[in-house]
Amino acid sequence: MQSQKIRIRLKAFDYRLIDQSALEIVETAKRTGAIVKGPVPLPTRLQRFDILRSPHVNKSSRDQFEIRTHQRLMDIVDPTDKTVDALMKLDLPAGVDVEIKLQ
Repeated sequence: MQSQKIRIRLKAFDYRLIDQSALEIVETAKRTGAIVKGPVPLPTRLQRFDILRSPHVNKSSRDQFEIRTHQRLMDIVDPTDKTVDALMKLDLPAGVDVEIKLQ
């Protein structure tokens, strides 16, 4: 696996889970001898929803809800076979979406 790069993108609703997962990935990659760039915090995606409180009238009375999606990006430069095996066996917490691309 010479001159390749692994790009890992993490998404989660809870920033503590995503930071913990990023730390585990960085420690695992460094332990196997790979070079890690990141984690880079990407902009948080914010979705807001306005819901009417009353089922009949009072349109001016509304509830607001929001969903925040936190994202992190990291690159593993020149990964070894041990790095790939260690990343495959890594157990991350539930609620963290992991997207891995090999470039």
